[in-house]
Order: sequence, then C-alpha cells, then structure tokens
Amino acid sequence: MSLRIVFMGTPEFAVPTLSEIIGQGHDVVACYTRAPAPGGRGMATRQSPVHAMAEGFGIPVFTPKSLRDPEVQETLASHEADAFVVVAYGMILPQAVLDIPPLGCLNLHASDLPRWRGAAPIQRAVMAGDAETGVAVMKMEAGLDTGPVGMVEHVPIEPDMTAGELHDRLMILGADLMVRALAALSRDALDFKPQPEEGVSYAAKITNGDAEITWTMPARRIHDQVRGLSPFPGAFFMADCGKGSERVKILRTRVESETGSQAAPGTLLDDEGLVACAEGTVRLLQVQRSGKSAMPAAEMLRGARLEPGALLVQG
Repeated sequence: MSLRIVFMGTPEFAVPTLSEIIGQGHDVVACYTRAPAPGGRGMATRQSPVHAMAEGFGIPVFTPKSLRDPEVQETLASHEADAFVVVAYGMILPQAVLDIPPLGCLNLHASDLPRWRGAAPIQRAVMAGDAETGVAVMKMEAGLDTGPVGMVEHVPIEPDMTAGELHDRLMILGADLMVRALAALSRDALDFKPQPEEGVSYAAKITNGDAEITWTMPARRIHDQVRGLSPFPGAFFMADCGKGSERVKILRTRVESETGSQAAPGTLLDDEGLVACAEGTVRLLQVQRSGKSAMPAAEMLRGARLEPGALLVQG
C-alpha cells in the first residue's frame, strides 16, 4: 500500500532515499529542505540536492527557517501525510511537528544506534577506528536520536576506508532500508524496539580543531583521523612549501609501522612522504595544497622542495 509522505532532507546523502520512495509508488506530497545558500568557488546561490530533485519531480518544495512557527506547522498538517521521512534535514523537529503524522516521523540515521547519536556519525565512526557501523530507521522523538529503532543494517568499516567511501555506501543502503521500512509500516508490521541504555556515544559536529594533525599521536590514530575527515573537511598539517607556512590537507595515508621511530614526531623521513609519529610512522599518499587539486604526496613534496628532515608542524 502506498503512503502519503512529507520528505525532509537536504544533502546528497538524502537524494537516493527520496528517489527510492518515489520509485516505490509512494505519494510524496511535499518536500522540506534548507533554503538555497551561497556555495562553491563562485559562491553563487544554489539549491540543495534534495531541492533540485524534488523540483524535477514536480513536488512542492518548502524552505522554512524554523519549524516552530505555528503557520509552518499548520501548513505541514495541511499536507495530510501518513508519515514524515527525515534524512539529514539539518533542522530540529519540535514535538508539535512530531505529533502531526499519524504514523510518525521516520529518520534515517547513519550509525548503529545508540552509538554515534548526533551530527557527524560517519566521520566519528571512522575517526574512532570502529570496525563496524550501520544505518538505522528510527521513529523520532524529542531527544537527540533517542527514538526506538525499526530496522537496521550493519556495515563493516575496512581499515583504509575513508568517510567519503563509507558515506556513499550507507547512502545507497539507507535508501533501500527506508523503503523496506515504509513497506512494513504500511502493513502495520514495523516493530520498533527501544535503544539499549548501554553503548551510547555522541558524534559531535566536526570542528577545525578535529582536523589539525597532532604528530605526537600514534600512527594508527593519525591514519584514522585522516580517513575519517576525507574528503571533507580534510585533516591538515602546516609546512613551509616555499612561500611561508601554509595548510596542506591529507586525503590518504598508509600506516607503515606502529612501533618505533627515532625522529621527532612530524619529521619527514624520506622523499616519498614517510612521516614520524609518536609511535610508528605513516606514509602520506594523497594531499592537497590550498587552491590546488589533490595530488600524490611525493609529487607535492618535490614541488614544494620539502626534503627529508623537514618538520611538518602542527598549525
């Protein structure tokens, strides 16, 4: 049975879910997303990915600044939706909104709840070196990602997988999971179970401080930090590349050893990107200087005339 759905989402991560819901024959009666904002190199005003897709399907699009406005809530109720589907919307749903649809508000969350509730579950899982994560369909309530879970799929995190690669995998898996959950919901067969009280952790928003490389950490932790922030915002170090100190993003690394290093942390050990850490060494594989394209680390080091013995200092 098809359902009347109000879809709420903003970034690329939400697009496959919207596409699958439409493809399964559900009636998406409205789409709520963040308002167009400046972006890109030219800072031109751009619609969100969800906004663009919804318009392409002729779905009415709404971009309220807040969902606490009574008029906004009246409009939401007027859609007479069976359920709201929320995927990375980026806006808090107050209780008055959560109470509108008779079948509830379903949220697609990119973690194995209750681990990594919050804003940045994909990045935090990779940065923590987790071996596994998941994607879950949760019935929303007032707390931060505290609602009961109806369906979940688990995904291994490979040792060199980046957050970008995990994002793309969960994005597709999550879309399939959500349409399966809606199918069960339409049959009154979606069984929601409370989240365990143990194992709760919070995925705080990524800050500039999270991206700074501290070479006095072990090699494995630095490797996890790099891949957890790749491709965006990108972990970085500071180095003199010929025109004074500048920020260099690291997009890929490899752990060369996890024990021993006689050099000071942050010392470049060869001309192919081997760097000393507090414990062990990492090899820089792909980097990006400010305003330039990503490139092999060895190529960047040659161009910047960074030779063995140079210190890649923390910003």
